Amino acid sequence: MNRFLSNATNRIDAKGRVSVPAAFRSVLAQRDIPELYCFQDFVFPAISVGGPDLLERYERQIAAEDAFSPQANEMSLLVHGGGVFMRLDAEGRLMVTDFIRDFTGITSEVAFVGRSDHFQLWQPQAFHEAQAAAREERKRQGSRSR
Repeated sequence: MNRFLSNATNRIDAKGRVSVPAAFRSVLAQRDIPELYCFQDFVFPAISVGGPDLLERYERQIAAEDAFSPQANEMSLLVHGGGVFMRLDAEGRLMVTDFIRDFTGITSEVAFVGRSDHFQLWQPQAFHEAQAAAREERKRQGSRSR
């Protein structure tokens, strides 16, 4: 499988590292992604993680706008100002930096959440609450469309 699917929660070790789930590492290997582009999600308190192609997708969107437009400036502020490159260590662990902790509220555990072409890092309770809210919204919309 070459998509990030499902979710898993892993504990942060004493040195501030967390093991990326094996299934996610496998997708990174299949896609030949040695360097991760990580950015603060636009909606959720989560860090989105993918390869350079993820950054390129957003940069194409920015380039399609007038370079001086508010939309291009706002998108660049979020994509470039809210992003960093990171690497996994030799054991497949990611350092949980202040960049991640401050934005997500992550303390001792990280929920890894598949999002097809990328994955996200969440504080576990926040993920479960957001997923439950999304499920309820889908139910509400489903009953309304009948």
